[in-house]
Amino acid sequence: MKKQIAIVQGHVDPRGRQLGRALAGAYATSAEAAGFRVEVIDVLRLKRPLLGAAAHAERAAPGPAIRDAQAAIARATHVVIFCPLWLGAMPVLLRDFWAQVFQAAEISASTEVSSDGVPAHAPRRKSARIVMTLGMPAVFYRSYFGTYELKSLERDFLGFCGIGSIRENLVGAVETQDAQRRDKWLERMRGLGRAGA
Repeated sequence: MKKQIAIVQGHVDPRGRQLGRALAGAYATSAEAAGFRVEVIDVLRLKRPLLGAAAHAERAAPGPAIRDAQAAIARATHVVIFCPLWLGAMPVLLRDFWAQVFQAAEISASTEVSSDGVPAHAPRRKSARIVMTLGMPAVFYRSYFGTYELKSLERDFLGFCGIGSIRENLVGAVETQDAQRRDKWLERMRGLGRAGA
């Protein structure tokens, strides 16, 4: 059976002309052409309130947009996340999205954990890929920032819920890339989409 893929588009700039959106589109089109079932979750376009302190304290039930996102991620065997890094961190709307998705009772309410600290009922058979676009060169992000925000996404959100086999692509210096380099990245995403990787 072929993979079901959930793509989380985490770019929240409403102009829609970013390389991150183009990369996600290239991946999705190629994955669908290869016969994979693809569901796209566009964080910017979700109709949802931000997670307030009171809602968090009362464990308010998630709204329809978050429930749909949770269901798409639950159905998927592979989750691909496209997100920008802004001033060393992911956008607040994207971090809020992950907090709402993973505060679901079936994920966070249980105290039963395995020996490695992951909830025992977590979806261990899922894999993930994170494609992060950066204004700075990728080598600078790795050496100066230590990929802190990337590690947080992998560990605090995906890893905590048992999503393993997480791979990553850092696309650096996006503002200064020439057309040839952009085309290389787009072709790389098409190849990953065809492979469902």
